[in-house]
Amino acid sequence: MNEEILINITPQETRVALIQQGAVQELQIERTRQRGIVGNIYLAKVVRVLPGMQSAFIEIGLERTAFMHVADITQNNPQAQIEKLLFEGQNVLVQVLKDPLGTKGARLTTQLSIAGRNLVYLPPAGTDAASEKYIGVSQRIDQPEEREAIKARLAGLMPADEKGGIIVRTSAQDASDTELQHDMHYLRTTWEKIREAVNYKAAPSLLYQDLSLAERVLRDVAGEETSQIRVDSAENFEKLKGFAALYMPNLLDKLTLHRGERALFDLFDVDAEINKALGRRVDLKSGGYLMIDQTESMTTIDVNTGSYVGGRNLDDTVFKTNLEAAQAIARQLRLRNLGGIIIIDFIDMLSKDHQESVLHELKRNLDRDHARTSVSDFSSLGLVEMTRKRTRESLAHITCEPCATCQGKGEIKTAQTICYEILREIVREHRQFNPREFRIVAAPDVIDLFLEEENQFLAQLGDFINKPIKLQAEGSFRQEQYDIVLS
Repeated sequence: MNEEILINITPQETRVALIQQGAVQELQIERTRQRGIVGNIYLAKVVRVLPGMQSAFIEIGLERTAFMHVADITQNNPQAQIEKLLFEGQNVLVQVLKDPLGTKGARLTTQLSIAGRNLVYLPPAGTDAASEKYIGVSQRIDQPEEREAIKARLAGLMPADEKGGIIVRTSAQDASDTELQHDMHYLRTTWEKIREAVNYKAAPSLLYQDLSLAERVLRDVAGEETSQIRVDSAENFEKLKGFAALYMPNLLDKLTLHRGERALFDLFDVDAEINKALGRRVDLKSGGYLMIDQTESMTTIDVNTGSYVGGRNLDDTVFKTNLEAAQAIARQLRLRNLGGIIIIDFIDMLSKDHQESVLHELKRNLDRDHARTSVSDFSSLGLVEMTRKRTRESLAHITCEPCATCQGKGEIKTAQTICYEILREIVREHRQFNPREFRIVAAPDVIDLFLEEENQFLAQLGDFINKPIKLQAEGSFRQEQYDIVLS
């Protein structure tokens, strides 16, 4: 499939759009101040060991302490106890597995790895059997003979003194011996620099930072199907050319500097797609639509026929809407980078054949996804449960924040409800204090209600407490915000 990669770089952020069939399929955003830390290696300090949870809190220099489970320390010893492996105040070399998400700190491991274009290096400190060479192969290379062939190649290329391990990435199948040796040299040199830094840095300290977003895209996303990689920053274009020349010379001819009058992202209306991807509703060409709701624990997607009536009968209309929805859902998951548990409520279908066809269409479109996905069959309630690997924050979490008015609830209390809350609060204040008068400071809509529809209740309360109640509209107040001033 022919594809283009657009890389928009400014001092404050890098944005990458993957274009397939003339439409945006994936978006990645990395802000300079919010750059992800997955892959970073730190010299860290153990803050607290929790034997009951078989985990520990680790200080790596961030706002929140990071988290590590015993399984992230040793993978080959299920009987291991964390209190025998770590102690408070201990310095430990760790790598970030997951960025901090929401209120959760970063997830760490002592099983270190450094990724290259074709290989992933497992330093001796990151393998349970460090005295033996280890060669693993990506699961995507699934033919046994191919796996054995590539392992044999690597075994012959690994230096005799190597005590670490190597995992072969899918791209290594087409790499020459020279490219693999170059990759291995880069990875071993990087590890030596990390080891040297341990000797003179104090914990907590950052020892190794993963590649920038633009570099990672060249390493992990660009491939044979990529026809062009457009970059709109001359300075970063030269940097990426240098990076590609060292590690991905086959991409050099595909790198181009965008100098057009139109902004790079305007070529495919990328900014318009970003705005659409931040909304709940996704309209389908047929007239149907999706409603996508993202929460802390899961994402739900509801499919609706909307105005579509193009089928010969109801079953046909439902089937065609669900087929189109399956395609759109796969794209939206990539576009929004939604991860974790995802529940899809397709429109009910009576035919098992229709259900299987829709499920097949969903899986077929998910095959293009760079993130690992798993899809279950239709449940007895007609729902499809699936998971998508969560590797970074979603588009909404990167670009949005909770509404200042509703605090992320999606709803606010009515002006009438606020009026009644204020009346109850005045009664409470009257029982505790003995002011000369009460002054209600609230949003204009609330004050208007007190002056009109709720005027009778306000007057009754004034008579009941035998105190004057004055009103003051404050234009800067949100609808749910108010003050009761005693004087």
